[in-house]
Amino acid sequence: MRSHDLVLYGATGFVGKITAAYLARSAPAGTRIALGGRSRERLEAVRDQLGVDWPVVVADSADAAALEALAASTTAVATTVGPYARYGLPLVAACAAAGTHYADLTGEALFVRDAIDASHDAAVASGARIVASCGFDSVPSDLGVLLTAEAARADGAGQLTDTTLVLVSARGGVSGGTVDSLRGMVDVVTADSDKRKALTDPYSLSPDRSAEPDLGRESDATGISRVDGRWTGPFVMGPHNTRIVRRSNALQDWAYGRTFRYRELMGFGSSPAGPVLAAATAAGILGVGAGLAFKPTRVLLDRVLPKPGEGPSVKTQENGHFTVEVTATTTSGARYRTTVAATGDPGYAATAVMLGESGLCLALDELSSGGGVLTPATAMGDRLADRLRAAGFTLRTERL
Repeated sequence: MRSHDLVLYGATGFVGKITAAYLARSAPAGTRIALGGRSRERLEAVRDQLGVDWPVVVADSADAAALEALAASTTAVATTVGPYARYGLPLVAACAAAGTHYADLTGEALFVRDAIDASHDAAVASGARIVASCGFDSVPSDLGVLLTAEAARADGAGQLTDTTLVLVSARGGVSGGTVDSLRGMVDVVTADSDKRKALTDPYSLSPDRSAEPDLGRESDATGISRVDGRWTGPFVMGPHNTRIVRRSNALQDWAYGRTFRYRELMGFGSSPAGPVLAAATAAGILGVGAGLAFKPTRVLLDRVLPKPGEGPSVKTQENGHFTVEVTATTTSGARYRTTVAATGDPGYAATAVMLGESGLCLALDELSSGGGVLTPATAMGDRLADRLRAAGFTLRTERL
């Protein structure tokens, strides 16, 4: 007997507004949606702009009592309020205690680890599905590997071994919120060696680190290589996505395989310019990270990088797209490829679809998983894949 099916928390922020607009267009008639945030005036302005009659829920991220009331009022919460390490844990705790399902957009592995340690047991007890990384971080990765493993299992082809995701193509922009999350992670690992060690552990999100296989260091995570005739280099989101996927494997009792080895790379085509572009990208990633860790260069970067609340234009969002391919070899030697693709800026327009459908899935669908701090694949799996297909995404698996 809750007042709402879904509360979109952070509805006045950059990604929050885009997600609210998606829900206004696409949510089934009769879905009881509310807009949440800390300013009633701004929430009402978003609601009026959308032309909907949704209620608003006022709750500051630092007000535990308000967050508890928000969680108790709804079946599910979808939140865009980040950086999550700074603002997210109280809402996770409130949802875990209230038995309220939760979805976010975090790309912060340390936040996910803290949420697991603080709230997993409470969420198991209450039945709350706390689902991290329901946007471009890490839905394409997590569902792509899940669908690949399911296809191999259906064919009797065994479990997955060497598995690689390649970002084949993408077009989009960067928001100030993403940059702010990166700043926060740089600050934490610079000041805390234990956090730095956790961030470099490929199995840092495992439910049982001691049970994980010792497969050595992550392969080709920072170097330049060729995969299926395509030049590849490091993918900036790979370090987070790979940990989410490995958690999915472990939460399913290592259903992908005990020798499952996973990496994520960015594709640069097959032309002679490929390795040059890959090297430039790798240098750029290292340069931004080092620049944010060094105070003089950080001051300069802060002047040119987007500020919180800023992001790509509507035109950039509409003209964006992404395609990723997950290619895997199984224990029987069979090979599979899963393609995940969508139109719209991957980090914003497409992410709004992924978060919106994740929230609706948690709020409205009958799901087989129990509670806990979960992943998109383990909490929603094929139900979310079906929702995204209906929303225009491509999710297709083929045997090679």
